[in-house]
Amino acid sequence: MTKRLLTKEEQKQLASNPYVATVSDKAITYSEEFKRLFISENEKGKAPREIFEEVGLDVELIGLRRIASAGKRWRAAYREQGVLGLEDTRKIHSGRPLERELTLEEKYARLEAQNRILQAENELLKKLGSTRKEADEEGIKLVAEQKFQLIHDTIEKYQLKQMVRFLCKLIGVSRSGYYNYFTEKAIQNRVDRDLVDKEVKEIILKAFHFRRRKKGARQIKMTLENQYHITYNLKRIRRIMKKFDIICPIRKANPYRRMAKATKEHRTLPNLLNRQFKQGIAGKVLLTDITYLSYGKGKRAYLSTIKDAETNEILAYEVSDKITLDIALNTLKKLKKIGRKLAEGAFIHSDQGFHYTNPRFQKLIKKMGLGQSMSRRGNCWDNAPQESFFGHFKDEIDIKSCETLEDVIWEIKSYMTYYNHYRGQWNLKKMTPAQYRHHLLQVA
Repeated sequence: MTKRLLTKEEQKQLASNPYVATVSDKAITYSEEFKRLFISENEKGKAPREIFEEVGLDVELIGLRRIASAGKRWRAAYREQGVLGLEDTRKIHSGRPLERELTLEEKYARLEAQNRILQAENELLKKLGSTRKEADEEGIKLVAEQKFQLIHDTIEKYQLKQMVRFLCKLIGVSRSGYYNYFTEKAIQNRVDRDLVDKEVKEIILKAFHFRRRKKGARQIKMTLENQYHITYNLKRIRRIMKKFDIICPIRKANPYRRMAKATKEHRTLPNLLNRQFKQGIAGKVLLTDITYLSYGKGKRAYLSTIKDAETNEILAYEVSDKITLDIALNTLKKLKKIGRKLAEGAFIHSDQGFHYTNPRFQKLIKKMGLGQSMSRRGNCWDNAPQESFFGHFKDEIDIKSCETLEDVIWEIKSYMTYYNHYRGQWNLKKMTPAQYRHHLLQVA
C-alpha cells in the first residue's frame, strides 16, 4: 500500500462514487458489488486499471499500487472461498460478538421463511415423483444443484433476498456455493453443457432407433462402436438417457416360470450339459426350445430355435401356427440343410418337452451325429441362455402389430438378421454373434 495519505477533498471525491463503501486518509473500502464486478470483468481479460476507470474511479488519485494490491487480494480470496471471500468480515469478527435476542418480527420472518422453503421442497419432491414421507423412508436426497435452485426460486417467489444465509443454513448448503452456482460463468458452463448433451442425445437416439429395435445403455454403446465407430462411456450414455427420458422397456423377471412337464410315455435323457454353456468351442453346445407369440386379434404362432451356446448365434429356426412335432423336426432339418460345420462331440440340449422326448426327434438327432442332453424336470435354469434369448426377443420385436402369419415370419426373419449380424453383446467382447464366431475360428 502507498504511504501517501488522502486529503479531505480526495476522500470526499472518492466517497461520492457508489462503488466506494468507506474511505479514510489511509484506506479505501469498496462495496461487495464492485468486488464481484471486478472479478467478473478481470476473468474476461480486462486489466484492473481499465475496470476502475469504467466505474468512474480516479486511477491517478487512488494510485496503481493500491489498485494492484486490491486486485491481488480479491483474486486470492475468490480462489479460496468464492464469492464469500469478497465479503467484508471485519465488522463481524472484530470486538465482542453481537449477541441479542431477535425481535418478534424477526422471529416471525424466519418462521415464515422456513415454512416457505419447506413448501417449496415438498413441491420439488412431488415433481420428482415422491413425497416427504417416502423421501425420509427411502433416503431420497436432493443434490446440491437442486437445493440451490430451490433456494433461488423461493427467494424470487416470496421476496426473501435478506435471508440467503438463513435459507442456506436451513437446507444444508454453503452460501458461497449458492452464489457460485449463479455466477455468470457457472450459468454459461451449464448452458454449454446442455448444448453438448443435446448433441450427444441425437447421436444416442440414432443408435437407439437402429434397425427399429429397442436398446438399453449397453446395447447403445455397442451399436455406436460397431455401426458408427463412436465410443462413449457407459455412464455418460446412462446419464443422457436419464436426462432426456430415453427409456428402453425391459421385461420383469418371473420367478414362477417353469418348464412344461414332459409326458411319461417318451424317454428322457440325462443332463450332460450341467449348465456348462461356455466351453470355448463354437458349434459344440447347441440349445433348443419353443416359445409362443401372440399377434393380431387373439392369434398365436410358435417359434422353435437352435442356438449356439458359445457364440449365442441362432443357427436355425422355424415358425408355425401349430405346436406339433413337425416344428421341432423342421428346425433340426434346417440346421442340417445350412451345412454348418459343428465341433467334434457336438450335442443338442433341451427341456423335457414332448417334442424332444419323442422317438422320431431322438432318431433324427442320432442320424445327424449329435448327442442329446436334457434339463432336469421343471428346472428352467438348466437351459437359461435359450430362455434369455426368448426374453430379449419378445422385448425387442414388434409382433403384436402383425396381422397375418406371413407378417410374423417376415418380422422374425428381419430380427434374426439383426440379432446375428448387428446386435452386439456385452459378454461377447461387444461383438455380434457372427463376429464372435469368426473371432473364435481365428484364434483357434
